[in-house]
Amino acid sequence: MKSKALSRRSFLGTLTGAVMAAPVRAAGGVRKKIALLGTEDRSQSHAQHFIDRFLLGYGWRGGWHMPEVDLVSLYIDQFPQGDLARARAKECNVTIYPGIREALCLGGEQLAVDGVVIIGEHGEYPYNERGQHLYPRYAWFKQVVKVFEQSGRSVPVFNDKHLSTEWSQCVEMASDSLRLNFPFLAGSSLPVTWRQPSIDVPHGTPLKESVCVGYGGVDSYDIHGLEAAQCMSERRKGGEVGISSVHAVKGVKVWEMMADRKITQRLLISALSRSHTLPVEGGYPTAPVTMDWARKVFPDPTAYFIEHRDGFRTTLFLLAIQDFNYAGLRADNDEVIACQMHLPMPGSGASTANFFNPLVHHIETMVLENRAPYPVERTLLTSGMTLAAVESLHRGQVPVATPEMGVLYEAPKASTFWQD
Repeated sequence: MKSKALSRRSFLGTLTGAVMAAPVRAAGGVRKKIALLGTEDRSQSHAQHFIDRFLLGYGWRGGWHMPEVDLVSLYIDQFPQGDLARARAKECNVTIYPGIREALCLGGEQLAVDGVVIIGEHGEYPYNERGQHLYPRYAWFKQVVKVFEQSGRSVPVFNDKHLSTEWSQCVEMASDSLRLNFPFLAGSSLPVTWRQPSIDVPHGTPLKESVCVGYGGVDSYDIHGLEAAQCMSERRKGGEVGISSVHAVKGVKVWEMMADRKITQRLLISALSRSHTLPVEGGYPTAPVTMDWARKVFPDPTAYFIEHRDGFRTTLFLLAIQDFNYAGLRADNDEVIACQMHLPMPGSGASTANFFNPLVHHIETMVLENRAPYPVERTLLTSGMTLAAVESLHRGQVPVATPEMGVLYEAPKASTFWQD
């Protein structure tokens, strides 16, 4: 049976619809097994958040949930001071294998797990001339695909954050999932974390523009903000059609470009008004939140101005706050839809980073049911936005045309953010 979302899977004009397998949960008491590939496992690393949740469980719907899948093998690339992988693996009787193939085959010759989780985040890896951190996500994914091809079967795969640092590699990863017909889930925790208030863009809304205001650096936390915006924007009438250009700027140039963008100004103020972490003096902002106030208190902003192929606009602002806030404008009634995607960071009263709980839950469900809860095209496109923004800054803050990023897809009607 073809799903409506998957029937429009066509990016670069080379990929067509894919069949979504019917849900199949563990049968006859046989539990499904997963392998996790991580760059490093230390306190508050991404690998630690995923490994511990799969092995020890996590809070879910007012109780402590033990996953219905078993993490049975690990591949860990680096063991820094403070490594947690060895002790946890010994405690939970999980084998750390010396290579990716061994981890997927459990030391044998054929694929022996039912799902693969790739956590290529954190660790000592080089940077390229554009300032991109060269994590091995693409290389590891291709090793996984090779095992699938040699074994004659494929299983669901999750990839943490953006896909790769080259657009061609991102497309190849998405293409492999269609070619070998396996569910592929990727991206950030922002689309599935709590929202304050707990709202969504109604599916099929004639949305005009989206803004996300967040924090962090280029080629790191920017993917969080882009996914926060895209998981809302993709629900607009007509679905997603891809992007035509990205213009990334810094400093005073941000405010210069904003001078004649009245809608973007309105949405920026709305998104900032959702923030819990505005700069304050004496316990309160120094003045009402306006554009003049923003120029004064955020003297070193970064912004990505993104044009979609249907005229839709997305703007990401990276400012000196500590949360992620969305605002979008409806074209039919001039209403602003705004919320905060709640990402309470460890060290700010949130030592367990529970925003990973729903992401782990979606991975677990994907492995059990053999289907991804939302299209990988979302992360394909946000990866492209990130890459184009990096390129724009590298070229001297000039617009970068992206005719190759014609990613077409429709979001599922059901929302996947954490509501309970």
